[in-house]
Amino acid sequence: MRPVFQRPTFAPLLTDPGRLSRITVCLRPFRAQGPRIEVETLGEKRVVHNYGHGGAGWSLSWGSAAAARDLALEGGQRPMAVIGCGAIGLTTALQILRAGAPVTIYAAERTPHTRSARATGVWSPDSRIAAQAAAPADFPARWEAMARRSWVDHHAFVGLDGDPVRFIDQYNLHGGPGAGGPVGPAATPGRVGFARFGDRLSDLAPWSRELRPDEHPFPVDRVTALPIMTFNVAEYARQLTEAFLMEGGRIVQRTFNHPSELADLAEPVVVNCTGYGARALFGDESVVPVRGQIAWLTPQPEVTYALYYRSISMVPRHDGIVIQANGSSQMVGYGVADETPDRAEAEQALAALATLFASA
Repeated sequence: MRPVFQRPTFAPLLTDPGRLSRITVCLRPFRAQGPRIEVETLGEKRVVHNYGHGGAGWSLSWGSAAAARDLALEGGQRPMAVIGCGAIGLTTALQILRAGAPVTIYAAERTPHTRSARATGVWSPDSRIAAQAAAPADFPARWEAMARRSWVDHHAFVGLDGDPVRFIDQYNLHGGPGAGGPVGPAATPGRVGFARFGDRLSDLAPWSRELRPDEHPFPVDRVTALPIMTFNVAEYARQLTEAFLMEGGRIVQRTFNHPSELADLAEPVVVNCTGYGARALFGDESVVPVRGQIAWLTPQPEVTYALYYRSISMVPRHDGIVIQANGSSQMVGYGVADETPDRAEAEQALAALATLFASA
């Protein structure tokens, strides 16, 4: 017997552009080979690299951190330095600290000012994680191990004060009267065959289901509902930082302009978690920027659901309603390093979403 689906109350999204509080742009650090998690010797330093996670930084953070931690500890040297204070830096530092090694994070910016703070904040472990043709043969299995480890560790934060991690229902909308094509910037010419590994995790995440017309209020042809894991990035970062400091870690503000400056550090082991910054700091041109813009509406606590419509994602967070126009393909933003906000793009997305609530 099919279970009864109780139609929730859908508070209308307020799409007036006057409610925009800010527009942020993030450059996702894509590497065709996948994230760089390996050891390099620079002078007398043992450097462990942990960067290049595309759009999967928060999602893969704990599993990636565990892999980098194991490499860092292999040499038996301590204490250790972590460069970078984003999602990857914080989780890596915590993993090393909890393994018994003293850790200092060196970073030019605290987490609220890093690119990690501009992430959409949804579980997306294979988002621009690698190119199918360029990833090593063992990468799918390594990716799966990172994703599964992260999935478990993220659950430790579900239900905590501030909702650092929570599940909400996302409604994927298809068709409808007057519906046009995808909304968002034009795609970059060319094609990258981005790797997709979601099927390897089919036993993990909740399943979607198609809704009957009486189970939703949206003026579209078809709707599917799916519980998704979301990250309240500001609160999650605060709790990770607090845990790191309370457990004995240190954070020192410092900017590095060249790898030679690592020699000035007292720590014999350095873990590089600089994300897109690794392109400039280490001259790694395999890191390709993928521009992504978020428009932030002022918070609406009564909106407790997410939407995906005409390639626009809407995710409610405690710090605001996240609106992102993803465009026609994953090539949107590829190779674009411009971080200038585009208000016209934001208003176009809001206008499209407004049609869903015209009768509200």
